[in-house]
Amino acid sequence: MDKWMDNPWFIKILALLLAVLLYSSVPHTGKKITDVNVPGEQSTATITNIPVNVYYDTENLVVSGIPSNVEITLKGPLTHIQTAKALKNFEVYVDLTKAKVGKQKVKVKVRNLSDKLTATVKPSSVTVSVQEKITKEFKVEAEFNKNQIDEGYSAGIPVVEPNKVKITGAKNIVDRISYVKATLETRNKLKDTITDEADIQVLDKDLNKLNVQVEPNTVKITIPVKSNTKTVPINIVRNGTAPEGVTIESIEIDKKEATVYGNESVLNNTERVRVEVDLSKITDNTTLTLPVIISNGITKVTPQLVKATVVVKKEEEKTLSDVPVTIKGLSDEYEATINDPENQLIDILVNGPASKVTRVKAEDFNVFIDVSNLEEGDHEVDIHVDGPSAVEWKPAKSSAKITIHKINA
Repeated sequence: MDKWMDNPWFIKILALLLAVLLYSSVPHTGKKITDVNVPGEQSTATITNIPVNVYYDTENLVVSGIPSNVEITLKGPLTHIQTAKALKNFEVYVDLTKAKVGKQKVKVKVRNLSDKLTATVKPSSVTVSVQEKITKEFKVEAEFNKNQIDEGYSAGIPVVEPNKVKITGAKNIVDRISYVKATLETRNKLKDTITDEADIQVLDKDLNKLNVQVEPNTVKITIPVKSNTKTVPINIVRNGTAPEGVTIESIEIDKKEATVYGNESVLNNTERVRVEVDLSKITDNTTLTLPVIISNGITKVTPQLVKATVVVKKEEEKTLSDVPVTIKGLSDEYEATINDPENQLIDILVNGPASKVTRVKAEDFNVFIDVSNLEEGDHEVDIHVDGPSAVEWKPAKSSAKITIHKINA
């Protein structure tokens, strides 16, 4: 029934039927009509959510405390109540055209209502605050969630456009403004500079939102985002020992530098990255694909893999027999006899690259003992060996036993 009552056509048809009913109830005798009896039924109805209009000096004043909606109870003939309920052709208002600055209690009034009806408004009066309206300019502070910046990236200082806004409101409210913020919200992790619109929030010192007018009410925020990178050298770390008979001649990698990503503080403490070569598994010339190893805090490295070329030289070993031992530093008035090694001959163990070892001969070595400043008698002295630098060697004996005596005149 309420839906029908809200339909204008239903009201019009109902009004027409009532008019016909009233017309038919009046006697038509051709005589002068002096009395008309109109049947009516008294009723009461309550209407909720009726908006309240406020009249005041909007250019210079700000009013607070007026409810946005009120409840009104109508009493009178049913037909009039139904018409008022359907058409809502009345106004609920508060008149503050002559109000003074400050708090005051005012009545909530109704007008344009049928004189057949009486109205009761709930609340019938309200306490309002009338304040002087002022406008001030404030700088906008941009905010964003720093956790939204992806790892390995950093955000610069946000740029706000426009960076100032005009705020209008009651003087006591505007005086409470401590923060004017525009917060840029995004769901995705940021890796690139972003520009977007953000609503402005006006807050007091306790971060309570204030009821004021902001012009404009949105601003454009640009957050510059850049990757944190640093170029560092790639070090080669040798692990383990090469197998016996294998000498590592060189290790070369195809990339000498790498780009690392991470927080600025981590990058400041990062001077190098590394690749590790396990020598124990290398028996011949080979090319390895190795990962670039980074320190804690580094989120990414480019390249992640490098190629290492390992050049080895295989060693060969042989013994040179009967290499003569000579005596140096002996005065002309003395003579010396080498008692050990026997026959003044020793063996030398030679090792090194096979191509070098095969060409080494006994004549390439100078084996001697130095008897300078030695007196007559028996002595044990070190055996010295000079030989080619391309190979390594070791004499079978490290010392010799000799006897020195004077030559008779």
